[in-house]
Amino acid sequence: MAAILTVDDSPSVRQMIKLVLGPAGHAVAEAGDGSEGLAKAKAERFDLVITDLNMPVMNGLQMIKALRATPEGVGVPIVFLTTESDDAIKQEAKAAGATGWITKPFKPEQLLAVVAKLVRA
Repeated sequence: MAAILTVDDSPSVRQMIKLVLGPAGHAVAEAGDGSEGLAKAKAERFDLVITDLNMPVMNGLQMIKALRATPEGVGVPIVFLTTESDDAIKQEAKAAGATGWITKPFKPEQLLAVVAKLVRA
């Protein structure tokens, strides 16, 4: 079982991620924006972070950069789950430290496959 943090300003997206990953045996914690996600990631160790890009307070790119600058963020896979599909944004995300990218809407099996690939549970 992996500890996974999902960061998205949409409660329905967070719920969908929980509904997909929970029955697969993963513990899913939630945060409503990048600032809250960063605080949770600093307070607790996660095996994977799944984050949206466009959020209020602190967006996903800002959160990744801030998390990667902390000891807690080193080596933790971070996946963007977003409606954005622009290559320039993907490159910026990769440069910031994102490990992978899933475009919304996502298929449950796609999310499970990415988690299985990135998490050594």
